[in-house]
Amino acid sequence: MTGFELDRTHDPSVTSWVASARDHPDFPIQNLPLGVVRRPGDETGSGAVRIGDEVLGLAGLAGSGLLSGEAQQAAEAGSGPTLNRLFALGAGPRRVLRSALHALLADGAPEAGRVAELLQPAAEVELLLPAEIGDYTDFYVGIHHAVNVGTLFRPDNPLLPNYKWVPIGYHGRSSTVQVSGVPFRRPKGQRQPAPDGPPVYEPTRRLDLELELGIWIGPGNEQGEPVPIGTAAEHVAGFCLLNDWSARDVQAWEYQPLGPFLAKNFATTVSGWVITPEALAPYRTGQHRPAADPDPLPYLADETDQEMGALDVDLEVQVLTGAMRAAGRPAYRLSRSSTRHLYWTPAQLIAHHTSGGCRLRAGDLFGSGTISAPTEDGLGSLLEITGGGARPIELPDGEQRTFLEDGDEIILTARAHRPGAAPIGFGECRAVVLPAYAV
Repeated sequence: MTGFELDRTHDPSVTSWVASARDHPDFPIQNLPLGVVRRPGDETGSGAVRIGDEVLGLAGLAGSGLLSGEAQQAAEAGSGPTLNRLFALGAGPRRVLRSALHALLADGAPEAGRVAELLQPAAEVELLLPAEIGDYTDFYVGIHHAVNVGTLFRPDNPLLPNYKWVPIGYHGRSSTVQVSGVPFRRPKGQRQPAPDGPPVYEPTRRLDLELELGIWIGPGNEQGEPVPIGTAAEHVAGFCLLNDWSARDVQAWEYQPLGPFLAKNFATTVSGWVITPEALAPYRTGQHRPAADPDPLPYLADETDQEMGALDVDLEVQVLTGAMRAAGRPAYRLSRSSTRHLYWTPAQLIAHHTSGGCRLRAGDLFGSGTISAPTEDGLGSLLEITGGGARPIELPDGEQRTFLEDGDEIILTARAHRPGAAPIGFGECRAVVLPAYAV
């Protein structure tokens, strides 16, 4: 089993007795994402499954007597305040739980009445981070973004020689990863106003977004034992949207010679629902590279991964300024892109990350790097959209932006759709920029 197989849980003709799940744009019965929610009056959260506009608590389900075997084991592991224990169980129990959930929530399920008693409106609960994140790694595998940014700074040589041979990444800061809806403050740092002048310490003036795919790690590996590329996909617990906010002026001053630091560690926002690999099985695709590009080295090469290891998910970025919000205006679309534009697959990222002996643990998080399309309407950062600030964006209400202002809110969404499959979505990844601290 590769983990990419389709089964009855993907059948687009199946509907749920949960009315809001029928034709839901994000969470029909074919999705069933995992998350952690906190109910009113609770001190901590607990694991849950999203179905339409409802949530089904895993603790209540585990205590209902409706599950058995690996499905019961998975529900119990996911019923705590984080999903780390469920992630650690791996793909087998997660698949069995998905199958059991599908049977309980499908039209005609004989236990529908008992399950209905365990549902709660999603609007009445608070969505929390789904896992305790031990480590966070941000990659740089959106090749069009890499070319665009490289062109801004190295017009004659935008891609460095290693890019098509090795997945580029850096270790980020897990302590400032926050769930969708949580605002963050504009960061301060050193920036250099004049090319030959001294730096100043002040709030960033070039705050940017980054449209990324988040990858949650399931079972880990022992230190010193690399994960083979052929089994690396089994170490993925699920996917989310990720915005790795960036202070471009701080980054330009500090990144040489060791790479990003304060320019990246102040905030990273993720969508709260974990979209499982099983839910995304209908949207697998091949890793398509130009014929002239080098083949991956053997430790990154697997035939099945090359044929089915990539994802085909549409992505969108919207901005809602403070003035637009006050006037009741809708958000404005900045960009549309797709996960098809990632140069390396999730399995290759895991195989490479562990190839030197690094230990991964359940609940670790990867960011893909900014996912830009090859067209002007698909750029995944303001740095690219505005040409480094040279081409301001004109918003419908007359406002202009080169980079983000206080009060601006960025909203990322993602949807997978394909003929013969039920469309599913990721929910929102959004956050508002607050003013920098005065001190």
